[in-house]
Amino acid sequence: VTSVGSLGGTFFTPIIHVQQTAILAVAAIREMPWVYKGKTAVRHILHIGVTFDHRVVDGAMAARFLNTVMKYLADPDLLLLEK
Repeated sequence: VTSVGSLGGTFFTPIIHVQQTAILAVAAIREMPWVYKGKTAVRHILHIGVTFDHRVVDGAMAARFLNTVMKYLADPDLLLLEK
């Protein structure tokens, strides 16, 4: 995990180093206008991304991982329901 959020960064692409397989990028949470359920409203938005080595990780697997992270960030109570 790497973050530039504490520095005010809103979006970035981390570079994986030799011996790394993947890295999760987390930016700052910012209030932004956002369309949600068909209506525009000011919402707290967190940009996250993942950089990974395609020789080791399939793109679909990385996308599923990122979707799972987003699901838990959107509703942390789900962590309590997991077995």
